[in-house]
Parts: sequence; C-alpha cells; structure tokens
Amino acid sequence: MNSDQLTLNINSLSELNGAAIKLLDFAANQRIFLFYGDMGAGKTTFIKSLCEALGVSESVTSPTFSIVNEYRGGDATVYHFDFYRLKSQSEAFDMGYEEYFYSNAYCFIEWPEKIADLLPDHYLKVSIRAISPTSREIIAEQI
Repeated sequence: MNSDQLTLNINSLSELNGAAIKLLDFAANQRIFLFYGDMGAGKTTFIKSLCEALGVSESVTSPTFSIVNEYRGGDATVYHFDFYRLKSQSEAFDMGYEEYFYSNAYCFIEWPEKIADLLPDHYLKVSIRAISPTSREIIAEQI
C-alpha cells in the first residue's frame, strides 16, 4: 500500500465518525482537503463528521448558496466551501479565496474542479464513490 494514500470503506453512517478520525490522522498537518465525487456521493455528510471530529458543535450545512461557511471547534477554524454554483474562477477571486486557503485553517472544498487553476500546490485529495445506497469508498491521497 502507498503510504501517501488511505482507503476507507464505509458500510453505514455509524462508521463515519471513526473514518473521519482516521482521515484527520492521515492528513497530519495538511489543512486543505479537496472533495471529489458525484452529486449525492456523501461529500457534505462526510465533512459533517470531520467537523464533529474537530470539535465543531454547531450545525454543519452545505454552503451551496453562500459558497463558504465558517465553523469553530476546539482550537480549529474550519472553512467549508461548495463551488458547485460558481460560473467562473473569477468569482473565487472576488470572494478572496486566498485569504481562506492560506490561513492555516481547515479548508474543506467541495467541487474543487470548478477552481482547478487556483488550487494550492499541496492538499489532500479525497475521492468519495458510492458502492451501494449505504456504502462508500473513500480514497485520500497526499498531493
């Protein structure tokens, strides 16, 4: 197995919290997480578990319309992005994405392919694939 890659197989929602802890351990000091997967694959659901593992107690929701939500938990600040509705990368410039990405806060980014030219050089790529209605395969790679 490649030490720069982690594969998690999730068979029920009850396994998400444990998977989130494993992913955060694997990420080590990495703060930028890019989430790839089809619509409905479970990106936001998994991000909710990651936020919970980081001590966020407030409700975590998809920032589909606001583009970014900010959460605080324990010592962590989390920025949760959903770039699905972006029409161009210039919209990310307008919102000041660099201030978020280079803040050393956790940045959980859904639909990063919409801002492919703006991504930092190093990040954790998280691919989520539906295996069945209740199971997912999550593959994380250090980039």
